Parts: sequence; C-alpha cells; structure tokens
Amino acid sequence: MEQKYIIGIIAVILIAIVGGAILIGGPSTERADNELIVAAYSHGGEPEAGFDPILGWNYYSEPLIQSTLLKMTRGMEYENDLAKSWEANSDFTEYTVKIRDDVKFTDNTTLDAEDVAFTYNEAKKSGASLDLSSMENATAVDKQTIKFELNRPDSTFVDKFAYIGIVPSDSYNNETYGANPIGSGPFKFVQWDKGQQVILEKNPDYYGKEIKFDKLTILFEQNEAAFNAAKNKEVDIAAVPLSYANETVDGYNMHLMDTIDVRGLSLPVQNNTGKLSEDGNPIGNNITADKSIREALNYGVNRTAICKGALNGIGVPNYDGIAHLLPWANNESAIDDGDVDKAKDILKKGGWKDTDGDGIVEKDGKKASINVYYSSNAPERQAIAVTIAEEAKEFGIEVNATGSNWDEMDKIKNTDPVVWGFGSTDPSTMWSEYYSDQATVGYNNPALINNSAVDKHIDNAMKSDRESSYAEWSAVSWDGQTGISPKGDAAWLWVGEIKYGYFVDESLDISNNTELIQPHGGDIFGNIYDWSRVSSIEK
Repeated sequence: MEQKYIIGIIAVILIAIVGGAILIGGPSTERADNELIVAAYSHGGEPEAGFDPILGWNYYSEPLIQSTLLKMTRGMEYENDLAKSWEANSDFTEYTVKIRDDVKFTDNTTLDAEDVAFTYNEAKKSGASLDLSSMENATAVDKQTIKFELNRPDSTFVDKFAYIGIVPSDSYNNETYGANPIGSGPFKFVQWDKGQQVILEKNPDYYGKEIKFDKLTILFEQNEAAFNAAKNKEVDIAAVPLSYANETVDGYNMHLMDTIDVRGLSLPVQNNTGKLSEDGNPIGNNITADKSIREALNYGVNRTAICKGALNGIGVPNYDGIAHLLPWANNESAIDDGDVDKAKDILKKGGWKDTDGDGIVEKDGKKASINVYYSSNAPERQAIAVTIAEEAKEFGIEVNATGSNWDEMDKIKNTDPVVWGFGSTDPSTMWSEYYSDQATVGYNNPALINNSAVDKHIDNAMKSDRESSYAEWSAVSWDGQTGISPKGDAAWLWVGEIKYGYFVDESLDISNNTELIQPHGGDIFGNIYDWSRVSSIEK
C-alpha cells in the first residue's frame, strides 16, 4: 500500500477518534442565538438525587422543569402560577388552594389536585425539601382543589407554595424520577451528563409566559472553572465568586445581583457536657458557652473591614442574619463593632486574662481558643474565617480557621463554630435557625439557642398575618430586652450580606428591571421568562 494512502487512513482514524472524544467527553458549548449555556453552580449545583423536588431539587429557586403553585415577585410578594387562588383560615392551620385546569405534564397527562397533594405529602415524608413539619396532610378535595391541614398555626406556610415543584403522582418513582423528570414547567428535561451538565428544551405546552430560548444547558462548573468558561466564550452566563467581581472579560459584563444571603458564624451557647445528639454527634462548646467570648467576638470583629476585604468591597455589614432588604429587618440590632478595647474589657470583666503572655486569654485553666470551620469550595467563607482569625488575635481569642466539607462539618456543627449562609423570603427560616426545640435537628439551630422570649416572638409571628408578623420576626433579633443579636444572647457572629456576581455575555439581556432578590443559593433563572438575545453571539 502506498505511503500516502496509509497516511490518509491514519488521518481519518485520528479525526474519528478526536470527534468521538468530543462527543463522549466534556460538555458541548456550541450554541445558536436561541440557545443558552449557563455555568450556574449557584443555582443549586448538581443535585445528587437528580432533578426531583421531593428529594430537594432547587427549593427556594425556580425549578425550571416543574411548576409551582405560586411565584415570588420582585417586590417579594406572591403571584399565581399553578394556583388560581388560595386562602387560609383565621388561625393559619388550614389552607385551601384552587388550581388551573389547563395544565399538562410533558408526558401529556393532566396535572390535577391529586398531583399537588401527592407531591407535598411525599416531600414531607422525605424531609429533603422545604421544612414541612407544620403540615399534617394535603388532600385533593376535587380535581382543582387542595386542602392543606396543619398541626400548628403557620402563617408562613404560603411561602412553601412558591418553592416545591409538582410531580405526576401516577408515574412518580423516587428511584428513577430524578434522572428522568417529568414536569409542567417552562422547560422539559432532555439529558443529564453527570458531573458536567444538564440539557433542557423549551416546553411547547407550557401554560405561562413563553420563553424566548429553545434550549438551556446548565453547566455544573464553579469558581475558576466557571470564570475560565467565560474567558473562553463558552457560556452566556457564568456565576463566579466575589473574588472575581473586579475582573474583566472581553465580551461580557459583570452583573452584581442584590441578595438576602447573609454569612455568619454559629457560636454554641451551651457547654459540652458529653451529651450527644440523636445522631451521635457532640453538643456544646466550653469556650463559646461563655457569653463574654461571644460578646467580645461580636464587638471586636470589624464587619466593615471584612466587607471591604473578604467580601471584595461589595458586602453589607450584618448583625443578626436578617438582610436589610427584608421587611422584618431590625435596625436596632446594629452595634459599633471593630472596637478592640471594648472586646478586651468584656473579656476582662468576664474573668479572662492572659497569664502566660502568649497573647491568648485564659479562664479556669482553659485557653480562649476555638476552631471555626468553613466549606473549602466557598472562597468567601474561607476569607471570612481567616480574617476573623486575624482580628480576634488582637483582643486575645485564638481562632483556628479550618477548611472542610459538609459531610465532616455535619458531625461538629453543634460543637464548633461554622461559617454558614442563610437568607430566604420565607421568615420561617428564623424558626429553624433560632427556635429552642430545633437545636440538633438536622442543620437547625446550630448555636443551640434556648431563649423563651425568642420562642414566644416566633410563636406570635406564626399566628399573625404576614404584615402583622414582621414586628414579631424583627423582635427575634432584639426586642429591647433580649434576642439573638449582639445586644442579647450574641449567639451568632453575623458578618455581612453578600452579592452574587455573574459574567453575562453582551449579546444577552437578562432583564435587570425584573430580576428577583436572590435568596441563599441563588435564583438566576427566576425571571428567565423576560430574557432575550439582543445581538448575535460572536463565535
């Protein structure tokens, strides 16, 4: 055989191998003007159990594949989606919802009240989605009416209507649904390449506002990988950490979105007496149980400096975990912090002294030394922990900043401070964070707060209509006498509210005027109905 033919055959084989590798390998980034590729790890990341709302897919965010009963508006109010109307009884122990009769799942079956009741009942059983502990049962009264019966007053239950996607009761299988979901949302599921991407296509039978894009690919890239995807023009949008907020990428605009997402450290208020939680993990911390330690940290740490440094100059100081954009924010929780002398004085009055001259105070033979854990894949949490460690040294507290993962932190979350993120338009998250009987229940109340006045304010809020409840939710922070904020129990060291940074291709308009306030975890797709391509993509 002549040499040129051999070379030709080899070339063909190489082309086939390379082509096959491209098809089998990494995610495709070629796209047309009516397609979107988004690196949006902030939108829930890759779900371990797949795209199943019952098992936790995208609660607090637009589920894309499934429909919800209500939708959140820009003004943090609710509008109908599947629901046509809803009402609650006078003590908020019963809710009745009427739904549309013109909605089909992508398998062409009709969505009715049985599907809604089934979804909520199964979500309660799984415990992996929103907290539905106040719900006793959901029942289909007729094809278009669902009754929700509660076991206690809960005026926040309406919030759950906006965040649980509805699944088909007849075909649902909890072992297989997540990998091949059927829904009635604006997009239908096409393909999940685990570890890489999920591909969705526009649902032609969607009953709501028409999406302007036929295909949506969500890449599970984060941090530097997402930043590089933008630099390589592989995506329309890339969600990046705040450390990239001041970077520039040709052809992209950096878009910062307001959030109600707050970062802070839990400071367990109970001593470690050897008691274990139900799952066998330790409870309490003999250093943070001393209130003077908690107060010194709250008054000595400089939140403004942290916002300028760790949060890249775009954070907002926070003192109680309630973002200032929320209607139940409490301005009275603010203190004059960064006061090293005050922190030293608090420790001195509390009996803490540096007797060996190493710069760290002691009391009863114990060093004021604590471990602070943070998720290693969250750069801003690492920066917060490290900065607090540096600042705390100035007033005599040793903080050991330790990177970890949630499997490991799950074991120590009730005994060591952890850098957390919280923030929701559903005020009942304050019940899970601060209510006494929620201590050691999952990730609830990691600071082990046990304050009867706080519990009473939460109980009163749950029994009040939404507008009236705001004053009670606010009082959880500080009511003039007590609360969880620095002026009260100082049970947390809340630091600052963050923003979310996205590199957005200049060809894309993501409708800044209709974007939603971002909850913890992000909801970049909350107004995708208003997105449009304003110019052709440069390739």
